[in-house]
Formats: sequence, structure tokens, C-alpha cells
Amino acid sequence: MRQKLVAEPEAEDRKPQSDEARSAFTPPAGVAPPDTGAVDEESSTTSEFALPKGLDAPQAPVSEPEGSAFSTPRTYSSREAPPAFTPATGVPVVSLTKDAPWQDRMRTMLRMPVAERPAPEPVHKEDESGPAVPRVLDLTLRIGELLLAGGEGAEDVEAAMFAVCRSYGLDRCEPNVTFTLLSISHQPSLVDDPVTASRTVRRRGTDYTRLAAVYRLVDDLSDPGAEGAISLEEAYRRLAEIRRNRHPYPGWALTASAGLLAGAAAVLVGGGALVFVAAALGAMLGDRLAWLCAGRGLPEFYQFTVAAMPPAAIGVALTVAHVDVNGSAVITGGLFALLPGRALVAGVQDGLTGFYITASARLLEVMYFFVGIVVGVLVVLYFGVKLGGELNPDAALIGSERPLLQIAASMLLSLTFAVLLQQERSTVLAVTLNGGVAWSVYGAMHYAGGISPVASTAVAAGLVGLFGQLLSRYRFASALPYTTAAIGPLLPGSATYFGLLSIAQNDVDKGLVSLSKAAALAMAIAIGVNLGSEISRLFLRLPGASAAGRRAAKRTRGF
Repeated sequence: MRQKLVAEPEAEDRKPQSDEARSAFTPPAGVAPPDTGAVDEESSTTSEFALPKGLDAPQAPVSEPEGSAFSTPRTYSSREAPPAFTPATGVPVVSLTKDAPWQDRMRTMLRMPVAERPAPEPVHKEDESGPAVPRVLDLTLRIGELLLAGGEGAEDVEAAMFAVCRSYGLDRCEPNVTFTLLSISHQPSLVDDPVTASRTVRRRGTDYTRLAAVYRLVDDLSDPGAEGAISLEEAYRRLAEIRRNRHPYPGWALTASAGLLAGAAAVLVGGGALVFVAAALGAMLGDRLAWLCAGRGLPEFYQFTVAAMPPAAIGVALTVAHVDVNGSAVITGGLFALLPGRALVAGVQDGLTGFYITASARLLEVMYFFVGIVVGVLVVLYFGVKLGGELNPDAALIGSERPLLQIAASMLLSLTFAVLLQQERSTVLAVTLNGGVAWSVYGAMHYAGGISPVASTAVAAGLVGLFGQLLSRYRFASALPYTTAAIGPLLPGSATYFGLLSIAQNDVDKGLVSLSKAAALAMAIAIGVNLGSEISRLFLRLPGASAAGRRAAKRTRGF
């Protein structure tokens, strides 16, 4: 009876059904539906995107909202240090005390790999919520733009940008500086998406007063022991004031300083009172012509070309008129006011610290400026030679029998150079004394000791860099205001002039030798300034356990 009851459903299933009852999507007889768990694994269709059996897909936590680039960074905390990634080899002991300048602290951090950087100091803020990441990066880029446009080295710009980011809790940041482009990337953790921003530097201006103000702002931001922390809005306000501030010296003072600089340089190479006046007039006329060309929108190459013509024309005119005056000293003094020593030192410094792209761009800019000066002087010298001007390229300009007068002229040259660089009045006296010391060392080594001019220039420039770095560390400021104007008396004006004069007189070989000497002197100045700065960092107190463990620039030894 039981068997009969079981067989009846089977007989019911075997009954033929009409076409209306059938469906193409109805499983055939004997096949279980998929939800019963009886699917044949070999015959069933699968997807290559399906997860294998036994592997659970990670589910995002429901309580944590989706991250945004405009949200507060996870590493930001006002009372506790943000968590840092600890490598398997451990973290090196680095003492980032507030007693050391922030430049040294940030440079020490930048020369470490990201995984080896220690956790930042605790950030003391009144509120727990921090600023949005894009606003911090924008402020960092604007500060870096002012520093790079003011002539600061690439490594110092990166150190300042890194200091600003860390002051607002962004510890995993990587700044990158080239000649015209600044970029910075922040990655909160190894699994979060990075946020990157960039900014282009289109205009450059020499204003060391603005540069010093930016350094003070960065110093206030990076000071961990400050009582009241600077908010992002306050930092933006101070940065806007820095950009709006006018230059400390008016235009007529700059023109007069250019004339006095050329006159002091003419006296420095052996000229007298008449030579001083002639060189000053030529330099002031060239400066006004350069301002006129700048107002018309001409590139700087043509500005340098036009500015080099009036001093050369006055020197040639005095020689053609047979006036008892040294025309070569007039032309040489005019060249001193135009030689791009600031860009040369910055370019060589970037190359020595490992920023080769930025160094190449800076040195290429120096070459264009120098070619512009060469073109302007050569045009005038060519017509002077055709008119019968007796310009002797073998004449000796330097008169070593006037050491006191030359020291006074070198100090006047550094003073006027500082005014042209728009330096703060509080730094003018220091840089003037630094320039006098540089020329005294050069004269003692070259004239009294008989040492080659290249070696004497390198030693004098090294002392300039050493004193400048000491003064900058004492004031927690940039070293540029204390070094750039002080190297003015060491610039190779006479070697450049005699090389151009020899080329104008069809003596190309002698001209190239003299120009090579000028290039060697320029490189000696730049390397000496950088070496003096590095020596001061090598022996003075630095963040870290010892000076022997100090990391070099972020490059290998060539292999």
C-alpha cells in the first residue's frame, strides 16, 4: 500500500503537459533548482569574476563614512602624535628638538626615506578638528612659490614646504621642486588615496625683505613650543600681507645704488675719481634703459643687452677722446652691476645638493644673461675698435698698492648690492662687513701671498658662506641675505671684460682663455659659498645622535 502511494506522484509527473504549460526557463525533469543546493558543479555555468569557495569578500565598515579629499586627515591630532608606520628594521634615533633651526630639522627629515622618518612631534591645537588637506597643500605651495621666486635653493624650498605640512599634521608628504614647477603629494596611509597639488612659478623677483618675512612665517608655523598655534586662516592672512607689501627701497634708490656699485667696482680694479663718476653714470643710464625695456615687455635677455651698452659706450668714448682716464676700468665697473652672481650661486648649490634638473635650468638662465651682456659689450667694443680706440687687453687693472681704498670700495659695493637685492635694513651692516672681510682675505692671499686668483676666490667665498650660515642660524633666517651681496667684490668682472675685448680685436684664442678664467672664478665663488655653508652644518650642532651619522644628499655615489 505504501509503495503504491509513492509511485503515484511519479506517474503524475510522467503525464504529458501541453505547450502552454511548458516554458523555456523551466528546469527539465530531474534537475533540481539552484536554490536547493543540488547543482552539479561541473555542468553549471560560473563566472571568472566570482569569488572562490571559502573566500569572503571584505566588507567596508558601515559606521565609518566614505573618505574625501576635503575631510580632516586621519593623522591629525591635537593632543596625541599621529600613528606612524614602523618598519621591520626599526626607526633611527633622531632628536628633533626646537633648539635646532627648522631648516636643519626638516633637511634631516627630507634626507631620510619615508619609511624611516620618525613620528612628528605632538601638534598642540585648541580644537580636535584640523584643516582640510587641499587647503594645507595650497598654503604650502604658495609659500614655496615665494621662496623659489626669491632665489632660494631647491633643497631649502623643499625643507620649508615639508615644515609647513608637518605643522598641520600631514607627516607623510613628499614635496618636489623644479625650476618652474612645485608639487606636493600627501598620502595618509599605505591604503588611502594620495592627494597631489602643484603650482607653477611664472614670475621671479629679487626681494630679500619678502624672503625674510616668509622665513619668519615658516619659523612660527614649525615651532612646536609656541604658546598659541597659528591657524590656517591666520597663516593665509600673513601670507597675503607679505605679498602685498611694497619694496623697502624706491626706484630712484635702486638706480643710485646701481651707479654706486659700478663706481665702487671701478675703483676696486684701479680707477680714480673720474672713473668712479663715469662708471656710475653709465650704470645708472643702463639701469634706466633696462627698466624701459621691462616696461615694454621685452625679455630679460634684451634687458641685459641694453643695460651693458651705456657703460661700455662711455668707456670707449673716453678712450677715443684721448681723455687721461682708464676706460677699461669704466667698462669693468659697469659689468659688475650686471653679472648674475645670485643665480649662479643658487644654480651651483642645487647641483651640489642633488637637484640636477633645477641646477641645469638655473645655469642655463645664467648663460643666457651672460650672453646678453656679451652681445651688448661686444657691439660697443667692435665700433670702438673701428673708430680707433686704443683698448689694450693686456693692461693690468688691479692696483695692489691701495689696500685700504680697495677695502672701502669693496664694502661700498656690498652695501649697494644689498640695496639692489631689497634686503632688510637690519642685515645691510652685517653683509657690508662680510664683503669687506671677503676682499681682505682675497687680497692677502692673492697679492701678498702670490696664490692663484681661483684658489684665493674659493677661500674668500668659503668664508662668506660660513659667516652667512652662522648669521642665518643665529637669526633662524635664510642665508641668502648674508652671502649674496658679500660675494659682489669677488665677481669676475675684469676677466670677463678682457675676454670680450680680445674677441672684439679678433684674438679669439686669448679671449676664450680669459672667459674660461672668468667661468672658473664664478664656479669657485659658488662652490666656496656652498662649501662654507656645509662646513658650518658639519661641525655645529645638528639634529641626530652625532655628526658622523648625518645623511648626505639623497643621491648615491654613482653606482
